[in-house]
Amino acid sequence: MFDDLEGVIKDPGGWALVLALISLVSAVSTGVHVLLKKRDARSAAYWLVIVTFVPLLGSVFYLLFGINLIRRQGRKLRQALPGVPMTEPGLFCPLPTDLDPLMREGDCHLAQTLDRISRFHFTIGNAVRVLHNGDEALPAMIEAIEGAKVSVTLASYIFEATGIGGEFVMALDRAVKRGVAVRVMVDDAGTRYGWPPVTRELRRMGVPVRRFMPNRFIKRLLTLNLRNHRKVMVVDGRVGFTGGMNIREGNMLSRKPGHPVQDLHFEVRGPVVEQLQQVFAEDWEFCCGEVLEGEVFYPRLEAVGAISALGLPDGPDADVEVMPTALFATLNAARRSVRILTPYFLPSPTLMGALNLCALRGVEVTIITPAKNNIALVSWAARTLYPELMERGCRIFESPGPFDHSKIFVVDEVWSFVGSTNWDPRSLRLNFEFNIACYDSELGARLTREVEVKRAQSVEVTVAMLEGMTFGERLRNGVARLFIPLL
Repeated sequence: MFDDLEGVIKDPGGWALVLALISLVSAVSTGVHVLLKKRDARSAAYWLVIVTFVPLLGSVFYLLFGINLIRRQGRKLRQALPGVPMTEPGLFCPLPTDLDPLMREGDCHLAQTLDRISRFHFTIGNAVRVLHNGDEALPAMIEAIEGAKVSVTLASYIFEATGIGGEFVMALDRAVKRGVAVRVMVDDAGTRYGWPPVTRELRRMGVPVRRFMPNRFIKRLLTLNLRNHRKVMVVDGRVGFTGGMNIREGNMLSRKPGHPVQDLHFEVRGPVVEQLQQVFAEDWEFCCGEVLEGEVFYPRLEAVGAISALGLPDGPDADVEVMPTALFATLNAARRSVRILTPYFLPSPTLMGALNLCALRGVEVTIITPAKNNIALVSWAARTLYPELMERGCRIFESPGPFDHSKIFVVDEVWSFVGSTNWDPRSLRLNFEFNIACYDSELGARLTREVEVKRAQSVEVTVAMLEGMTFGERLRNGVARLFIPLL
């Protein structure tokens, strides 16, 4: 038998036979996994085509980027964590009592639905402050660190060690030196956006810091899509910051950086801050095993405002598809208006259908996305989705530069969603994300004005614009659309 095997190996034709057998076995086994595990029929068909027409490499590609594999990995990451005990959901409507009865009934139903979708529950008495670009947000965060008395917890996807990031490093170092309990966490992939790595600089100064998923070699390849995209900072357990802004010099528009980026971030106060802290604490415990507890991190929080707010953690673990479900539920509840501001607009077929139904029943749907994206493939693919939405009455606008990384979702000028999630497959199905659902007419009106200002500066996409594209541009966009499940 071994002589026969040796002959096969020495024969070039034998090598071809062995490779063919390996390709066949891998294609069949991968195909079976796709058919059994993929819930999205379009995604399943996509992967089956790749596996069939790209032998062996297609199976390897699926192993690295297959969404179901990532979900399984994500769940496994959190199974060992005890989690934070949560109270039972309330039997009352967590919204103001002075609403119009008809309006209150519909909004209460949505509030109760969101409360069931999230593992957190609605809190009453919160305040949210809108911060524009890095010029307002990042100095405010540094000021909060400088004023910290007992604790600072900070999680960011990208955290540069130079420029404004260097100022954060120094502020964190000073906080540690005066006895503040500081914990910093940066996504492993996010540390590779700048040099030197901020984790190295913080560690050198004695600041407790961890990288999220710092695996290497084969293990890292299997989890390279598992990214912590959350941006959360909590000071003294009382003041929170969240949104979509990374800690980068490019956000400081007043300093005229080489690659300027517009963005919005939010300062949060009130009972919902505890939910920001809990999300950070879970990720931190996974990274290093330390449990954050006690008054240092969880002081008693009193009402400070009028906003009802709910944390929406999302990720490829126990929180899988929380945000897509929350967005879908909110779109279905919309009565008058839907406003979406996002840097990456590649909604799933389900969300596409929900947006179309909004427009068909007379809801004003406005979508704003950058005219020139920092990921060209996203812009090309997104333009293939526009015609279907525009036919139903959705209006799409493309904003001018600098690149706008802001994320806002406002419905009926009273429901607002702020946080780190983009309207693309990566954010909605792969990344660990965090958002806050807010119910408040004043905040809703404030964010509506933000969207309207950006719309006034943007150019509306028209049928003539789409039809005016060259054959090459349409073909390029069509090819880009094939990669939507991976973007």
